[in-house]
Amino acid sequence: MNAEYFQMFARYNQWANNHVIAACETLDQVDLDAPREAFFPSIMKTLNHLLVADTLWMARLRGEILKMGLGDVPWPEFADYKATRTQYDAALIEYVDRLDDAALAGILSYKNVAGVAYATPRNIVIGHVFNHQTHHRGQLHSQLLSAGCPSLEIDMIYFARLKGYSQ
Repeated sequence: MNAEYFQMFARYNQWANNHVIAACETLDQVDLDAPREAFFPSIMKTLNHLLVADTLWMARLRGEILKMGLGDVPWPEFADYKATRTQYDAALIEYVDRLDDAALAGILSYKNVAGVAYATPRNIVIGHVFNHQTHHRGQLHSQLLSAGCPSLEIDMIYFARLKGYSQ
């Protein structure tokens, strides 16, 4: 995988997250907090899990250490979540845009939330960040449908067509 591939994924990630945010904005806070079927039992808890995980991974990529739990809800109000999500997605694009193929091939040493040390190629870690987003956006999609939102067309192919990667 080369740097341009991950740069495209960072932009897709932002685009898909913006669609999720737009759908969430049609709901009130009560609906966002209501119990829903998924691993994280509400829209807000699922949104928070994604942003907590992303925040932890970005810290690791920058050589920082954060103490957060994957079930923490640091952004219980949607407006706070939205502002932080928007900042994070822009920061992820900026970070990935600075990487070259050699940096992507490098090894990232880090500890997980349980304190276990790992060494993983940076391209695998960044790929995981995007894959994790997609995984939980699928759960969010189901939760949003159960809240009465229309289906979201956020598959990668829609982004690729829109941005000229596909014809």
